[in-house]
Amino acid sequence: MTTNTGSKKQNFAPLLMDVAVPIGSYYLLKSGFGMGTVAALGWSSVVPAVRTVWGVVASRTVNAFAALILFVNVVGLSLSLVAGDPRLMLAKDSGVSSAIGIGVLVSVAMGRPMMTAGMKPFLVKGDPEREAAFERLLSGSAAFRRAERRFSLVWGVALLGECVARVVGAYTLPVDTMVWLGTVVMIGTMGVAAVVSGGLAAGPMADMIAAELEGEDAPAPAVLPSLVAAR
Repeated sequence: MTTNTGSKKQNFAPLLMDVAVPIGSYYLLKSGFGMGTVAALGWSSVVPAVRTVWGVVASRTVNAFAALILFVNVVGLSLSLVAGDPRLMLAKDSGVSSAIGIGVLVSVAMGRPMMTAGMKPFLVKGDPEREAAFERLLSGSAAFRRAERRFSLVWGVALLGECVARVVGAYTLPVDTMVWLGTVVMIGTMGVAAVVSGGLAAGPMADMIAAELEGEDAPAPAVLPSLVAAR
């Protein structure tokens, strides 16, 4: 039981630190504490900035999710300094989706699908055996790797589509309408992407993990007795 709990924490910690904490802290600072957009974006960039610098210094690697969220916040912070136009401020929100979508698609092209970090915890479910099967398939199964890339591809395309829809809406619909409709578009995009990526990628990957575990647990085939009588 202790091992499973530790494995769950290990799998979900990067997702929480790189995505949930920066985004959650932005909305908390802005809506909960009444902080301005610029200040909220700046302070919510602290965690991904520390994670990115720490990864480079400690292990000489760049944490992709932390670096991407940091980039998105810096872009948003820069655009927030542009004064005045409420439509530009609405379009700015879609810039987050476009930056993440482009980053995800680039990661697929480079052979390191970024959305795997968010998908893996739901597939391994904190089970060390499932996690080991996941890693074996990732290193030895072409079909598993294709599904892994497909998962990120669906999300990258969905996020870019959401960006286009919200930019068009920001400049063609009334501002008051787009304030709430932008959120509806975002939630709808997430729902569609989750269903499509689940059917095309995460579901087949879960089936492959289950098959891998069943194959591992299957007893070795019995040795057939020799058909030639021993002399």
